[in-house]
Amino acid sequence: MTTLPFRHALLAALITTASTAALAETAYVSNEKDNTISVIDMNTLEVTDTLDVGMRPRGILLSSDNSKLFICASDSDTVQIMDLATRRIVQELPSGADPEQFALHPNDRTLYISNEDDALVTVVDVPTAEVLAQIDVGVEPEGMAVSPDGKWAVNTSETTNMLHWIDTTTNELVDNTLVDQRPRHVEFSHDSKTLWASAEIGGTVTVLDVDSREVKKVLTFEIKGIHPDRIQPVGVRLTRDGKYAFVALGPANHVAVVDANTFEVLDYLLVGRRVWHLAFNGDESRLLTTNGVSGDVSVIDVADLKVLKSIKVGRFPWGVVVTP
Repeated sequence: MTTLPFRHALLAALITTASTAALAETAYVSNEKDNTISVIDMNTLEVTDTLDVGMRPRGILLSSDNSKLFICASDSDTVQIMDLATRRIVQELPSGADPEQFALHPNDRTLYISNEDDALVTVVDVPTAEVLAQIDVGVEPEGMAVSPDGKWAVNTSETTNMLHWIDTTTNELVDNTLVDQRPRHVEFSHDSKTLWASAEIGGTVTVLDVDSREVKKVLTFEIKGIHPDRIQPVGVRLTRDGKYAFVALGPANHVAVVDANTFEVLDYLLVGRRVWHLAFNGDESRLLTTNGVSGDVSVIDVADLKVLKSIKVGRFPWGVVVTP
């Protein structure tokens, strides 16, 4: 017969084990020069595996159920899909030439891909691998985002210095917005009401009202001791509660912390060399940054706005996502 204290101890152990499993998260980082994905255990903050993928992996994203990882293999001219249960490539999608960034519609099947070499956005139906449309945009398209409400896909063209607004119902280009030089990334707020667009050479981030497509604010950045030419915004991430925007500032080697309501720059956090893109973990207590030149990932404590650790990964880390 099992004694009561033993039962209590067993129950406590089971609860602890279940809680630890529930909190377990994994980060995936694309290494542009190594043709690999680094796998990071978010509990230990250590690299646990390195996965071979297509040539020059850059943009990566997760399916809505976190079961699949989509990979822009730019020099292989394809989008690869990895089954995260087996960590094997299970499908390749037609992507157009030189895919860089992409965005998955909330329906979890329509993928919008920017094709830098062809000045196109390619729209692919994921289950059938059918190309639904190819949309002419500006020169050297890169950034790509779909609004959380599914109404808009927005692409950036680096040389044309524009944002291109695509109606996802018709897959037609309906408007263009001129921004500063070399826009690299676009990010919708979680309520789909605002759009943040970084301009690498312009050194700014433009915030737009989505309904009117009018500019609300143009953010500039100034870091003591760093020449303005080195402040080159790229990746942007917004917290779900609408409190913060985090902006990766490229060769300035800092992440800007911005009040997402007042647009005031609150702080600059020193990270690795040439910080590129960003990703939160599930509860947004941690923010990861990919640092291309130093070949590492910085881990930021979001509540304290402090950098906790740098994790060495492959050569020229580019994209990052975190999955439960």
